[in-house]
Amino acid sequence: MNAVTTDEKNRYFAVSLFLMLLSNRIIFPVGHILTLGAHHWNLSLPIDAQIPFIPWTVLIYNGINLWWLFIYWLIAHRNRREADRFFCTQLLAKAVSFLFFIFLPTGITRPELQGDTVWIILLRMLYAADTPDNLFPSIHCVLGWTCWIGIRGKKDIPLSLRISGFLLALAVCVSTLTVRQHVLVDVFAGILLSEICWWLSDFSALRSLYAGLADRILFFFHLFTEKVLS
Repeated sequence: MNAVTTDEKNRYFAVSLFLMLLSNRIIFPVGHILTLGAHHWNLSLPIDAQIPFIPWTVLIYNGINLWWLFIYWLIAHRNRREADRFFCTQLLAKAVSFLFFIFLPTGITRPELQGDTVWIILLRMLYAADTPDNLFPSIHCVLGWTCWIGIRGKKDIPLSLRISGFLLALAVCVSTLTVRQHVLVDVFAGILLSEICWWLSDFSALRSLYAGLADRILFFFHLFTEKVLS
């Protein structure tokens, strides 16, 4: 079997990143449009009111994207089976979440933002860009938890990195609550869905669906670049 070159892994990473970003650009706006005018359930529990509102944690909520990008790159450059399972897990979890967005639309009441600190300004930008729906389950928690699952138990990955992944997964889950983007039910649903989809993606028939999709895009990308460069 021929060894996979670094260039091939880089292309696989680029395609997988494209698919992950594209799926976000589909499920959120489409979920919002399809549930316009529908009743949105508030799934908050009494304990949610006891969770403090901490504006500075928007730094975690937004900044975690850099960590996820690193994990995507790291896993895409490991063996192909691991990478296909990881990206299949994320795509499957988003597909299931989209169904929840449609058939169980949820909403949240956000606090009125007072002041002009940098954290409040960032929160205003977040609230303006992200509508208070498409909440159950929390995709932020799905992404955070699967990025830890992807490196969990991998002895060839430094322990410090694996511990960091777990702590950051917890931190992003907490930040969804402290910036008032989600409630506890959304968080636990995101974690549970991540674990279920990770288990399902270990089945070769399901994992091969993602592998086939990525390979087709890679094939057309190769043809396109050949024509452009020729």
